[in-house]
Amino acid sequence: MSDQHFETLAIHAGQPADATTGAVVTPIYQVSTYKQDGVGGLRGGYEYSRSANPTRTALEQNLAALEGGVRGLAFASGLAAEDCLLRTLLAPGDHVVIPNDAYGGTFRLFAKVVERWGVTWSVADTSDVQAVRDAVRPETKAIWVETPSNPLLGVTDIAALAGVARQAGVRLVVDNTFASPYLQQPLALGADVVVHSTTKYMGGHSDVVGGALVTSDTALGEELAYHQNAMGAVAGPFDAWLVMRGIKTLAVRMDRHSANAARVAELLAAHPRVHQVYYPGLPEHPGHEVAAKQMRAFGGMVSFRVDGGEDAAVAVCDRAKLFTLGESLGGVESLIEHPGRMTHASVAGSALEVPADLVRLSVGIEALDDLLADLTQALG
Repeated sequence: MSDQHFETLAIHAGQPADATTGAVVTPIYQVSTYKQDGVGGLRGGYEYSRSANPTRTALEQNLAALEGGVRGLAFASGLAAEDCLLRTLLAPGDHVVIPNDAYGGTFRLFAKVVERWGVTWSVADTSDVQAVRDAVRPETKAIWVETPSNPLLGVTDIAALAGVARQAGVRLVVDNTFASPYLQQPLALGADVVVHSTTKYMGGHSDVVGGALVTSDTALGEELAYHQNAMGAVAGPFDAWLVMRGIKTLAVRMDRHSANAARVAELLAAHPRVHQVYYPGLPEHPGHEVAAKQMRAFGGMVSFRVDGGEDAAVAVCDRAKLFTLGESLGGVESLIEHPGRMTHASVAGSALEVPADLVRLSVGIEALDDLLADLTQALG
């Protein structure tokens, strides 16, 4: 483990100056294959860019350093990372405990893809340690957690669930996308694997799609790397470079995202047309104390429910001007969406179905007064 601070690691870990030219930014190795010095004579271990690429290696080393892990792996998307993890950990007949609030794509992967090859899953409120303990079966191999969760910003006590997982002999997986490693360190709290959509805060500029896995278990890291190569859904060199570029400013961006989101949540909590706000930074949030214990700050995501039902929620989204109506999150620009019709349409009719009057915000780093003014006019 490095004794350097996060902000320093974000800029330098895995990214020494180029040995040939002295370039201070890792080059984009836009290459598929590599000259060998005789049969099997590889330079630096590189033979084919699905197996390894120097730009991707730099990102993977950086990711491992930021999460405090021993192995980081970069993928073509967050779901590609999740797919690799599930096919590494699970076999037909196995079972996974999943949260009652989660990204719609993750739920779809379990319900429509993984289930078809004989893996079962059940839903538990992961903020309730006993509920998770009760959901574990003899055939359970993993407990899957999002904290904060998407889109209801639920908070799970990672250290407590790590204890449940250890006692049961199962893996604890934490999707750290909403928090980022700057705000939360799941491996240090006992998780086995961290998942990211690097599309979001890690990339930070809405210009790249990617995913990542980081683990503190050397043997599991080797298994994941084997499956990454065998399945092939790797991050391309330019995508890896874009994520690295974003990570360099992750700390300063997350500070601003969090500060803006806290003020947005306060405005919403006081608004007469809003009857519920989901933000871990609010003292009345049921997970506030746990979040304060395991997070540096409370992040840039806020969800809320409006009076008037689904039509009113959609109307708020339509009236917003500075908040761009769009899916995804974590970019420098603020986004607004209606989860029930957009990011979470796939969970309709399930235990993870979201309220129809819910609006989700990804609060960007624009001037706070401009954001508050736009939300005020959008709410009417």
